[in-house]
Amino acid sequence: MTRTWAGTTLADRQAARRDRLLAAALDLLGTDGSAAVSVRAVCRRAKLTERYFYESFADREQLVVALYEQVAAELRQALVDAVPDNRADPVARAEAAVHAFFELAVDDPRKGRVLLLAPVSDPALSARGVALLPAFAALVREQLPERMAADEREMTALGLVGALANLFTGHLAGTLTASRERLIAHCVHLLARAGS
Repeated sequence: MTRTWAGTTLADRQAARRDRLLAAALDLLGTDGSAAVSVRAVCRRAKLTERYFYESFADREQLVVALYEQVAAELRQALVDAVPDNRADPVARAEAAVHAFFELAVDDPRKGRVLLLAPVSDPALSARGVALLPAFAALVREQLPERMAADEREMTALGLVGALANLFTGHLAGTLTASRERLIAHCVHLLARAGS
């Protein structure tokens, strides 16, 4: 028999505390950068003791990697949901994908910074950013016309992911001054042109 306290099980309470720690890490890493994320700072932001931190994570690095993987999974699912098949018009597919990315990673810039900026500054994530590229390239590759040679599709997909990542990184870092509308239009143009 599972014991409950205040109507929740121990597993439910542990999961809720883990979610609070991840939310606190998102706030810190996505707003103030890698240096702001320590076990103590995350616990303070989550209003939990360190005992509860170590209930879910072995150390700060494990927390940061878990956060990165959570945000990456959210983005991947948002893109899959936005473009369910590759039979639609290339421009419509590109618009759906770019808008899905903006809604997740630009409208909540903390998530965009975790995905695109944190791997550059946080040693725990440096390999993760590189490891994630093939998964997103595969999503792009699936949308490219089958008449393209396999190696051309692969190179085009990797090139597009790199170009888009750099554009969004510049936007999030404030070094790219194009308006939101201009950036969206440019990204849609890049993707649609490759898929036409």
